[in-house]
Amino acid sequence: MPDRPEVTAVEIARLAGVGRAAVSNWRRRHADFPRPAGGTDASPTFDLGEVEAWLRDQGKIAELPLLEKAWQLVDTLRDPAGHPAAPLVEAGAVLLLLHRAPERWASLAAESDTRLATALPRAVADTVVHTLGLDGAALLRLPGLLGSTQLDLARLLAALAADTGAAGAYEQLLTRYAEANTRQLSPTPPEAAELLAALAEASATVLDPAAGLGAVLLAHPPATARHGQDADPVTAALAQLRLALHTPAAEPGPLALTLRPGDALRADGYPGDTFDAVLCQPPYNERDWGHDELQYDTRWPGGLVPPRGESELAWVLHCLAHTRPGGLAALLLPPTVATRRAGRRIRAELLRSGALRAVIALPAGAAPPYGVPLHLWVLRAPRPGDDFRQVLLLDAGAGTDAGEGGRDKVDWPALRRTVLDAWHAFDLAAREGRPVPADRPGVHRAMAAIDLLDDETDLAPARHVPPAAPLGGAAELAHLSGRLTELLAGLAAPDTLLPRPGAEPAAGVVSVGELVRSGVLEVYSSGTGAPTRPGPGDTPVITDQDLATGNPPTAVLAAPATPGDLRTRPGDVLVPALGGGLALVVPAEGPLVGAALGSRLHLLRPDPTALDPEFLAGHLRSTAGTRRAASHATTTARLDIRRVELPRLPLPDQHRLGTAFARLATFTTTLTQAAALAHTLTQAATDALATGTLTP
Repeated sequence: MPDRPEVTAVEIARLAGVGRAAVSNWRRRHADFPRPAGGTDASPTFDLGEVEAWLRDQGKIAELPLLEKAWQLVDTLRDPAGHPAAPLVEAGAVLLLLHRAPERWASLAAESDTRLATALPRAVADTVVHTLGLDGAALLRLPGLLGSTQLDLARLLAALAADTGAAGAYEQLLTRYAEANTRQLSPTPPEAAELLAALAEASATVLDPAAGLGAVLLAHPPATARHGQDADPVTAALAQLRLALHTPAAEPGPLALTLRPGDALRADGYPGDTFDAVLCQPPYNERDWGHDELQYDTRWPGGLVPPRGESELAWVLHCLAHTRPGGLAALLLPPTVATRRAGRRIRAELLRSGALRAVIALPAGAAPPYGVPLHLWVLRAPRPGDDFRQVLLLDAGAGTDAGEGGRDKVDWPALRRTVLDAWHAFDLAAREGRPVPADRPGVHRAMAAIDLLDDETDLAPARHVPPAAPLGGAAELAHLSGRLTELLAGLAAPDTLLPRPGAEPAAGVVSVGELVRSGVLEVYSSGTGAPTRPGPGDTPVITDQDLATGNPPTAVLAAPATPGDLRTRPGDVLVPALGGGLALVVPAEGPLVGAALGSRLHLLRPDPTALDPEFLAGHLRSTAGTRRAASHATTTARLDIRRVELPRLPLPDQHRLGTAFARLATFTTTLTQAAALAHTLTQAATDALATGTLTP
């Protein structure tokens, strides 16, 4: 490995907020551009320090972000022959020391490198054993002596944790790792993990046998005894550290947290153990899952071995075997698991035993692979005397385009409400012997298990849910048409929104970071956001998804509000952490006032006597304002909010520009609403004509 951090052309482009072609141009046009320090002719690498100095001299960056410095040191510590994430285990252990014993780090920080090289590993080891126990510490395999690069990384992590918190710093590093290894890692998104956790409600013990980076376990409160397993020991170690960092530092150790390495099907880490809830998104389409050596495994009911091509059903039976009687198991599965002929006998057995309680079709984009509309299977381990034999079939993806995909296209608050309302009503009926909820055309249907047992035993909800009645009636269509006419009539003529030519350029620029340092602006970042739940409540929670769709908050704060918590005020500016050209000024009244922040949001609070909110929001929506502040990866972009630049203008000029920005934003919002309404109107008319409700 190199002695000093090196970066590729792609990483230089990320640092400067430009495309890779710009870096190639710099190399050709500037004779003083740093020479390659390693790599190959086709993919050279450059010394990070030289690159940083050159970019700063050229005015292309002001200062290399702490995250980039830390990530490059992590990359430097990576052993080409070892696991690519091994340095992140050491980084997470150092962050755990900063989280659980900050005073111990403070006493070590001033030590010389010679002293720190041995003292820091001892301090980290003590903290890890106290927090995770001996078994948890053994999983990490931490070194007893640190080199100079590792010490440099520890100091950078301390600075990064001071800015974002230890858990926030680790989340950023794990995000970078996941983005760089998309083929090996497909983390369950937090929204899907929270849905699984909500299905399990208040479970005392939880198991995720395919834990990955621990997203599903992270959705449960620290008071829950959380258990997990992953085939990759390093990934299991990362998940364990992640969960420990998200647990309050005051929680006494060892924590009720266990992660074990090993393939859960071939080498079950919890043989004979059962849990209140078993939740996971297992690996898909595995051919070599252990079919031959597991022929006589006790997890298969009645000796019914899952076929070789049905690895997902093997995971279903594994989860069910670890669920206590009456407990819940929930798995995210490909839709083909519900229909493949090879799995018919297993599906039939799950129906006959009463274990399978619900099959829920989710819209594409709910979880990876994002282009596939996954199914959510919900099971209850049978209890003696339980003769309930009904299945809830719910099509929560109805009305969405299965080919679109993309996390940003899922309306998570509405999806959670649809799924949880239907499931809780159905499950209550099953547990208390009440009648099952009435069918809801186009959404869900409860069916007797015996009615699903045939030559195919097809469990796809779309095959069984009765179609929704089309709007179709003359009155409904007239109402939609009238509303669309109102929206279109309220649009200003586009030419009235256009600025006049000949505007004078601004006299210099100022960054958001400089405005913060001068006291003109406050910036808050939500990270994972406040804990939420669906339904009514005192404090609404706005999410990045609400911001993207333009909908009011649909979730509420799960815990009671406390004095001093951050809440939105009129004039605040909300921006998604992923950028995307969105920025919203909180109006003087309405559902956004007093809301808590959900996940992945920035809140900017300007001093209105020095900075106009609409002026600020307009520049945050502009391409030029955010291009240099964006950090691009393979599939996502993040916005470094403090690097966004604004022109230096007097307050009256800000007000004038802010008014223009606000008119453009209103115009865009109205157009979006009109387009959505036009789609609804044309689809309703099409359905009405197709069903004969109306005639041409």
